[in-house]
Amino acid sequence: MIEGFGSDSNIYVFDDVIVDTGTGNNIEHVRESLKEASLDISDISLIVNTHCHFDHIGGNIHFNSKLAIHEKDAPALENGDPIATVAQMFGRNIEPQKVDFKLTEGDKIHDFEVIHTPGHTIGGICLYDGETLISGDTVFANGGFGRYDIGGNINMLMESLEKLSKLDVEYLLPGHGPSVDNGSEHINLSNRIIKGF
Repeated sequence: MIEGFGSDSNIYVFDDVIVDTGTGNNIEHVRESLKEASLDISDISLIVNTHCHFDHIGGNIHFNSKLAIHEKDAPALENGDPIATVAQMFGRNIEPQKVDFKLTEGDKIHDFEVIHTPGHTIGGICLYDGETLISGDTVFANGGFGRYDIGGNINMLMESLEKLSKLDVEYLLPGHGPSVDNGSEHINLSNRIIKGF
């Protein structure tokens, strides 16, 4: 894990895959973190974005890698949409990016399965390998969950948290904040909290 620096999302790397790339404003921090893991940016062959927001996709431009994102969030990247990517909140615009793989529910990325979890955005995804959940901004530690007022939908988010609560998650690796053990407990807490809204 490359912990979020400044406004960056957390970044996860497994095999030749990087999950989210932060804003791109702190690319030297990312380079150094990869180097500590005996990796280089050139070793990354695939970027997987958990959703289309700028704090997760802004660093994509620093990688010469194929790009994957859910099919419902792909248009925001392909069209360089500063509203859908919330780039305007960061005082930035984005250039259109070529999406090589438009992901759908059940697609596989090495040992991880794509789970469509709309709510924070309409194309949000999590990645699950049977014990570890890389959750983007769908769910965080300690009962947290993503905002739904910037291109999302609370009803979709509630359904997504209900779906995730049925998984056996040992390790929760969220888009922001700490990674935690006993992931299912954190997901179930988030599920209970959102139902109180």
